[in-house]
Amino acid sequence: MSPRLQMLHKRFFCTKIFPTAADHHFRLRRHQNQWLIKQVTKSNFSEALGEIRTHISNSDFIAVSLQQTGAYSAPWQRVLPIDIAETAYLKAKRAAERFQVLQFAVCPFSVKASKLIAHPYNFHLFPRDELKIAMPSYSFSCQLSYLTTMAREGFDFNACIYDGISYLSRAQELAAADRIGHSSPSSYVVPSSSANSVADSVFTERTKSRVRHWVNACKDSNKKTEDALINTLRKLVSGSELYGSRPCLIINVCSERQVQLVLEMLKEVVDVVPMVVPARGGEVQAIRVVLTSSEEDKNLLEKELQDMEEEHNKRVRGFREVIDLISTSQKPVVAHNTLNDFTFIYSKFLAPLPSSMDEFRSSLLLVFPHILDVNHLMKEIGPFEKLNNLPASISYLRRKFFAPIDMEVSHRAEADNVQIHGRNVLRISELFAKLCSVLKINPETFEDDYCHLSSALQCHANTFNPSLTSSEDPIDEDVRIWNKNSRRISINNLVLLWGLESGISAAKLKALLHGSHEVFSKEFDVQMVDKNCAVIVFWTTGFSDRFLRIMDSGEIFCESLKDMISEGLAAASYKTYRSVCKLGLWEADLADALDKALEKTKRLTEAKSEEDLSILCTVVRFKSCSFGFLVDVDGFFDLEAFWTEECQGTWLLNVLTVTVPMNLRNIIKSLGETCPNPPLMLGRLISKQLP
Repeated sequence: MSPRLQMLHKRFFCTKIFPTAADHHFRLRRHQNQWLIKQVTKSNFSEALGEIRTHISNSDFIAVSLQQTGAYSAPWQRVLPIDIAETAYLKAKRAAERFQVLQFAVCPFSVKASKLIAHPYNFHLFPRDELKIAMPSYSFSCQLSYLTTMAREGFDFNACIYDGISYLSRAQELAAADRIGHSSPSSYVVPSSSANSVADSVFTERTKSRVRHWVNACKDSNKKTEDALINTLRKLVSGSELYGSRPCLIINVCSERQVQLVLEMLKEVVDVVPMVVPARGGEVQAIRVVLTSSEEDKNLLEKELQDMEEEHNKRVRGFREVIDLISTSQKPVVAHNTLNDFTFIYSKFLAPLPSSMDEFRSSLLLVFPHILDVNHLMKEIGPFEKLNNLPASISYLRRKFFAPIDMEVSHRAEADNVQIHGRNVLRISELFAKLCSVLKINPETFEDDYCHLSSALQCHANTFNPSLTSSEDPIDEDVRIWNKNSRRISINNLVLLWGLESGISAAKLKALLHGSHEVFSKEFDVQMVDKNCAVIVFWTTGFSDRFLRIMDSGEIFCESLKDMISEGLAAASYKTYRSVCKLGLWEADLADALDKALEKTKRLTEAKSEEDLSILCTVVRFKSCSFGFLVDVDGFFDLEAFWTEECQGTWLLNVLTVTVPMNLRNIIKSLGETCPNPPLMLGRLISKQLP
């Protein structure tokens, strides 16, 4: 055998770590074809749930990856470098509320030295109305490119629809419980009330007597041999029925108070098991009392009811059982693009998304206290613009760094049974392990309760602002304009410009603006946001405000810029862009959204001005004189002219509208300070309506 063939033979069959990154990459590719990502549908969900519970318990980290039906409806609605945390969250919130998760991959894993031990699962989801209560979802949107990619990978949409796992969020589960009620008395909580009334006592005694006679009759009938007709008549008279093979009694109730009284009374009766019979709408219709033959039989029935309730809860929660397992474990969760993934997770499995980023973050961390984003870790070592997806990031690490990782996957597949759905979750696990190796981070948590990460990882945890690299960075409003450049700029130095020629490039627009005015004589940059909308970056503080004033005044001396304005060129500050996101003006073109935001702001300003004028009209009635006055817009008038010796005493100030403008607030404050004894009504006005 030639030396070259010997070398190839050694490479193919060697089981040890290879000395070069290229060799390791080859072996990884060869073994990757044998990895099996367990595909979980409704038919094998119960089995997989038990397995993943064990794997989550025994692993140190949990990687997650979602496959949605879409992410954004227009290019500018993606999270862009110019987005601050607030606008980025509002864009992610919009996507999570519109699109649906069809695949949710979960991979509990541990990293021991250079070995990655992974247990990947890919859950196929579909928001089916299992309980016939119009939840979890009426409809959702789809993006063609996403569905095309899934179809190209062989995704079975029929299997997803018919055998996908349904779910309810925590908020929807509470709503469902109110609608369908509980069958177990342990799940039924009645608020405590005052002592028993006469009516309560009478109801309790009558019910107790009825139950006692029924129990005695059932026990007597077991001892006697009676004719079938007589036995049937006896059951009709006593109201007895059968629950399976056991006798039962139905006690009708009219209120929650009676439910509480019956359940408390039945605690004193031996060998009976109460069951709540819910009516439509979640209210309690009756209490079913089941008589058991012995203590063992009672324990057996209670176990059966507990199992039935657990099975019902699993059916209600569906895939959310997995989310609850991850949350309960308190293990660190690793993802790629955490803002996007966790807005979907929050929306689909927890509750409706909050309106602000701060509220979202604080609520989410109560459920998942440690969230790590491999994107933020990648920013520590590489040019982020080249690493916007997992394969590119892993390829970059293999080229630039020697960080060999042996991957051990619990599921194995034959050559003709390779499953690629959900493979990104393995890539996230591998990328995280490699990053920890390159950055010299020890990926270990405290062994006691997993409540803390290592300090090296903690500084990268729980970061949802795409423009920041660390959770310790201050919350500011500086952004990056380009992915390839880490230079940051305040949003106050940005101007949105639209009404441009369709298809114009940033370079051409910059050339047109250069030298057209003094504000463009110093350093500035242009970045296209949409096909006819751009952001202008003024690196000199104050030039953005100057340019906006120039646009408003029309003091343009450059003919080319005049022509652009006459053709519809418009400009606005970053505040207008922020308003677009806050108002939910998700138009296909950013230019249309900005126009609508300006129009809405103009209408609100006009309405506020009219309101302020009406508020400024006040009536002051004094004991000895009664007259009215109109305070001017600036709120100036002579206080001494109204506070004379003869008009001191009992008087009343009436504000004609509820809202008090700032200038009038200052007047009332001054008037209150001038008065030696502020009148009662003025005091109330100051204390209740002024800040």
